[in-house]
Formats: sequence, C-alpha cells, structure tokens
Amino acid sequence: MRNIFGLAVGVGLATVLAAGLMAVTAGCAVAEDTNGADLTAPPTATEETTPVVLSGTLKKVRESGVVTIGYRDASFPFSYVRKDSPRPLGYAIDLCSGIVDEIVRELNGNPTRIAYAPVTADTRMDAVMSGKVDLECGSTTSNIERQKSVAFSPITYVAGTKLMVKRGSGIGSYRDLTGKTLVVTSGTTNETAMKLLNDKYKLGITIVAAHDHDESYGLLAAGKADAFATDDVLLYGFIAAKKAEATMAVVGDFITYEPYGIMFRKDDPLMAAAVTRAFTTMAQSRLLTGTYRKWFLQPSPTGELINLPISPQLAETFRTLGADDF
Repeated sequence: MRNIFGLAVGVGLATVLAAGLMAVTAGCAVAEDTNGADLTAPPTATEETTPVVLSGTLKKVRESGVVTIGYRDASFPFSYVRKDSPRPLGYAIDLCSGIVDEIVRELNGNPTRIAYAPVTADTRMDAVMSGKVDLECGSTTSNIERQKSVAFSPITYVAGTKLMVKRGSGIGSYRDLTGKTLVVTSGTTNETAMKLLNDKYKLGITIVAAHDHDESYGLLAAGKADAFATDDVLLYGFIAAKKAEATMAVVGDFITYEPYGIMFRKDDPLMAAAVTRAFTTMAQSRLLTGTYRKWFLQPSPTGELINLPISPQLAETFRTLGADDF
C-alpha cells in the first residue's frame, strides 16, 4: 500500500523503523525526580564503566546537577499539564525519566535533579539545539530533515495524520474539505503535509495555523474550522480528555506516517549511547511495554482512557530493543 505521497507503507514499515536500532545492555540508577518510574537498578557503575572524560550533555549535567526536560502542555497522552499541577506528565515524560536514570548511572550516581521547560511545536527544535533543554519529551516526529539538526531516541510511537471533525459534518476524508477551513498546528509535520496535499490536488482548502494543539482543537469546537489535522493518537487523546465522544470523530485514511522519538542534541556520542542504553534497559526490564500499557490501555493518572493496542510496527521496534512481553 502507498500513501498519498507515493511512499510505501504497511508491513515494510516495521523493518524500516527497526533498522539501525542497537540493542546493548546496561543498567540505570534512580534520579531524584523520576516521575514515579520503578526501574530495577543494575550493579553500581565503576570507574571502568564510566567515561574518564565527559563531553556534551553528560558534562553539562555533571557540572550543573540538572537535566532539563522540554515538555508540551497539551499533547496528551505524551506530554501534558493538568490544571492543578505545573509538573508535566505523560508517556514521553515517563520515558525521559528512564533516560535520566541512565544519565545518573553514567555519572556514578552524581546528585541530579530534573527541571522542566515548556516548548511548542515551533520552539522545540531550537530549544534542543541551543541547550535550553537537554531532552524534548513530547510528540515529535523523527524524520530525515530533522535529523540533520537534532538526534532522536529509538522510536517511541508510530502515529499518522488524520482528521478530527464534528459528528454529522459530512466530512469523511480530506477529499471532502474542498472549499472548507482546516486548522493545523504551526510547526508540525501535519501542517507541511496538508499544504502539500492541498497544492497537489488543488482542493481549495483554507488552511489556518494555530499556535498549539489546544488552540487548534478550540477552533474546531467553536465552529471556526471544519476539521483539525494532526496525528491520530493526539486526536483520540483530545476526544478522551475533553469527553467529546458524542460530538467529535476521527475520520479518513492515514495521510502520513509519523514515527515519534525523544529529541536531544546532535553530535553527542556519549549522550546517544546513554539514550540507547536507557531504552534497552527499559525494554529488557519490561518497563517500556509497561509504560505503553499505562498510557494507552489503562485509565491514565488523570482518568482518561484511549484504549489503543500497540501497533505491529511499534511492537517490532520494542522487540528489537529486547522487549518480549506484548
């Protein structure tokens, strides 16, 4: 099967997503703030297993005692903020806590705390490249263009662009948007894809770019847009979080495929190795699949239930890292 841009998708996607992922074993230590993660600690690091000369992010963390996580405030269930607490939570936040645990192990248990900094779709890459944040923990697509500027963890989720519409709107796919208004979130791959689609098929769609996902949803809910295009899992998340099952629906075939990853700075081999070891540890300790179940198959800590089983593509990626419990 091919998507609208002629890219092969389907069974072959699992192989593409899994290619190049390194499965190495290592342990982790617990940071001061790990968002409730319960990792099984491996043997304590020794001088032989700790780099003699630190560089890049690990050196920065050793000197400052802080790992700064960039988070999104409205990308449920990956990264979001509840009204009664400024601290972010979500699937990506939990995975980043696992990375922090590995960083602490690399630093021989050096006291390390987590600081949080909000980012948007427009600002997230600059925040990573400039050093404002060390890990960007949200719903960010890892693609070739972005990999020219930043590095990514192993794949954490496989999503794809779909449409959210009001029930009874008569819109069942992008083909029904001719002459209508579509809202996208500025700085996303969905924005680029929908503009290319509109130009390619001369659909005459009016495309409006909102500041963030919450604003995009608000424009649709207020009737100022006929559809909202973003990754399907985020759309399902909005419906669950807003309790909008009776009024909103996700429609159409996948327009793009979006493999997510955790962003960190490019050309930082020690950090890249630590991120890979963190994911291997989480996979082999069953924390990786446990975290998936926590956010996608069970009621979230704030009560929402998405109920999205793991896809074959993501299961294959996790299996490559050493997970075996699906």
